[in-house]
Amino acid sequence: MSHTPQAASGSVAAASSPESHPSSAGVANVDSSQAPKWNKTDTLWTLSLFGTAIGAGVLFLPINAGIGGIIPLIILAVIAFPMTYWAHRGLTRFVLSGSSEDADLTETVTEHFGRGAGAVMNVLYFLSVYPILLVYSVTITNTVNSFLEHQLGVTPLPRWLMALILVGGLIFIVSLGKDIIVRVMSYLVYPFIAVLVLLGIYLIPKWNGALFKTFDLSVATQASGHTLGVTLMLLVPVMVFSFNHSPMISSFAVDRRQAYGKFADFKTGQILRRAEALMVVVVMFFVFSCALALSPEDMAQAKEQNVTILSYLANHFDNPIISWAAPIIAMVAVAKSFLGHYLGAAEGFEGLVIKGANAGGKRNITHSKKLSTGTLIFMLITAWLVAWSNPSILGMIETLCGPTIAILLFLMPMWAIHTVPALQKYKGKASNYFIFFMGLVALATIIYSIVQAF
Repeated sequence: MSHTPQAASGSVAAASSPESHPSSAGVANVDSSQAPKWNKTDTLWTLSLFGTAIGAGVLFLPINAGIGGIIPLIILAVIAFPMTYWAHRGLTRFVLSGSSEDADLTETVTEHFGRGAGAVMNVLYFLSVYPILLVYSVTITNTVNSFLEHQLGVTPLPRWLMALILVGGLIFIVSLGKDIIVRVMSYLVYPFIAVLVLLGIYLIPKWNGALFKTFDLSVATQASGHTLGVTLMLLVPVMVFSFNHSPMISSFAVDRRQAYGKFADFKTGQILRRAEALMVVVVMFFVFSCALALSPEDMAQAKEQNVTILSYLANHFDNPIISWAAPIIAMVAVAKSFLGHYLGAAEGFEGLVIKGANAGGKRNITHSKKLSTGTLIFMLITAWLVAWSNPSILGMIETLCGPTIAILLFLMPMWAIHTVPALQKYKGKASNYFIFFMGLVALATIIYSIVQAF
């Protein structure tokens, strides 16, 4: 997660005055030709959204995308940009529809749907972030264990102890302070992106034709263990997870509305298009390069081993550069993502505790050191226990992370467009139905997993 850019001044000052009817200030019909020119702050927001979206989640996408062969990869390449752009644009427009210039996502939900819906949004936000923390707890444990075993030739410590040391170490870093975490993460974002691109280029000589054999659907089904339809369904929540930067949308929309006033919808759309285009190009190049250098059978093995694509590459190729660099990059990326999502999960958890304790009106609990310590202990124990139990990482993404993010990012804004007066101008567009359908597909993985369990 990068530092949040500050509102631009000077060139956008003339556009920053609120409309006479502020409820439609962010989504009003305006002449885009009169919008302020692109400026440095717009560029900073583009890079910030781009950098926030590309994290350790990208290290799982090649596995689910490549396991079904070339056809799911082609479909992924076709829908990645519209799916990501339209979803984040919908959530941005929803925040912009609030009547107050500085209303964030929760306040806008409360305004449009009532106080009860605002409380549900707080729960949903927590549930969209907290499972990701658990995913990265398992991931960091498996990545380090794989590195010790395959690269260093060392027998790892018992899993319960290794998980406790790793998760506890990351939680200790958290205890040093939020500012340190944000600063460290901002320094790591772009080197990580550069490494993904360089690794994708490095794999080009290793590309082979194994992937194209899966134009025969029977071969693809045999490799993945699923029909094409099921493979695509399971790919959607991993896409939602990997291309997600919804936690920044609220602050992004508020900042740009304060800067651009009635031009906020046009300018945020402009920024989002560039950010999503950068993200899709980088991620898809990395995904295709990994898939072309391996085979669907290799991807199935990576999923079974419960490791990131970087750990699998390190163990698959007899190459010292990949063997040593890939797992180290994976460990840094996962640690960065763990720290970033801890901040969101802790904020959501503390908000739920405070609102729940004060609901009766008899108590007035606020943020305190005691609450922060209790939150830290809760996160440590739960993350450690999940890391120790070693559930399927992609299974957690398919049935927990992807679906909960989809409710917040795909379904809620589309529902609002068809029910909130301030958003009626967007009603009936084909993009709305596409995003709503993709959100339902992401939720369908939960039902599919329940059916499979029986």
